[in-house]
Amino acid sequence: MKAPSLLAVLLLPLCPASAHAQVAVQAEMLYPMTGDLRPIENGVVLCGKNGRIEKVGPPGEVPIPEGYRILKAKVATPGFIDAHATVGLSGILNIDRQDQEQLEKSAPIQPELRAIDAYNGRDPLVKWVRELGITTVHTGHAPGALMAGQTMILKTNVTAITNAEKDTLRPFAMVAGTLGPDGFGGGGKSPGSRAKSLAMLREQLFKVQGHVRKRKKLEEGETAEPDLRLDALAEVLEGKVPLLITAQRHHDIAAALRLQKEFGFRLVLDGASEAYLLLEEIKKAGVPVLVHPTMARPYGERENMTFTLAARLHAAGIPFAFQSGYEGYVPKTRVVHFEAALAVAYGLPHEIALAGCTSAAARLLGIADRVGSLQPGLEADLALFDGDPLETVTHCTGVVINGVVVSEEVK
Repeated sequence: MKAPSLLAVLLLPLCPASAHAQVAVQAEMLYPMTGDLRPIENGVVLCGKNGRIEKVGPPGEVPIPEGYRILKAKVATPGFIDAHATVGLSGILNIDRQDQEQLEKSAPIQPELRAIDAYNGRDPLVKWVRELGITTVHTGHAPGALMAGQTMILKTNVTAITNAEKDTLRPFAMVAGTLGPDGFGGGGKSPGSRAKSLAMLREQLFKVQGHVRKRKKLEEGETAEPDLRLDALAEVLEGKVPLLITAQRHHDIAAALRLQKEFGFRLVLDGASEAYLLLEEIKKAGVPVLVHPTMARPYGERENMTFTLAARLHAAGIPFAFQSGYEGYVPKTRVVHFEAALAVAYGLPHEIALAGCTSAAARLLGIADRVGSLQPGLEADLALFDGDPLETVTHCTGVVINGVVVSEEVK
């Protein structure tokens, strides 16, 4: 037998056959999450070299070309989207000044704090959610301050952000704020009441209106002096990014709706434990809801939360998505499709629950042109399972992000 040449031996580690092979996913039940949300039996997804989806359909319509690496699963879905989390900022160790970057309490209003400056993509919690099929997260500063800071959207395979535009889907997705006692200042700091909270927010937004008017009056070629705080909120009042308001009680939700009406910004309600008391008003305002984690602890501001909220929002025709959320205890993240699973047990249709952490979540976050469904041209993010992903006994058996297999761990 002829020995391989020295050149061949040297090149062998650099070009393993499977490393650059395009991926094809075969699933006994494939959920593209398009149209009527119905699955395709024995469906196939072809992932292109550019990291995007080439073809989707039954095997008779989508033959697998020679040379593709084939991944098989009982069930395959688009990669899951966690519509609101703090993962990557709130770390697994739960130690202040080491891996707890989600909340800065030195001032009540800090919209200038960027999520990209606090994110640690190598925290074990990021790997943990990725291996469970979550490929995209909307993460950033947590509830707990009147205006806590910014959020961003990125893939869970990003370990470090060196170029904000390239490494994220949205480097500045929303400004996160909180109404109610959870947003009060501690130790006698302001705000200490609901009325004070709203007065401070309104005063700040009036200042931003003046800042926006001043910028518009600048002569061509002139630039305004940077003001990180006012510039961040100008993005909100100019409709470029929404204001994400965490509000649990019905009167705090009502206050958020009043604020939106007064200043005309795009509002996303977060948590909204008592939203079922204001369904008509929320729908009339055209405001979407990030449903509180169904497994959150029902006490304090969430004492009136209900497992049926997602089903009620769906029945009312209000757009919503599921989130893992944030609570100040260990663990600092949950699994978003387990939250969706509990909503199914309390009346939400199965496919609607899947949409709440795939296609509907993508639409709510403004990223449906890139992720959230399996369509030709969209980014090839998939999660593979050995059963129904909304059953807690099911395991995630594979994860694909941008056409690359990033996990084959059985979780």
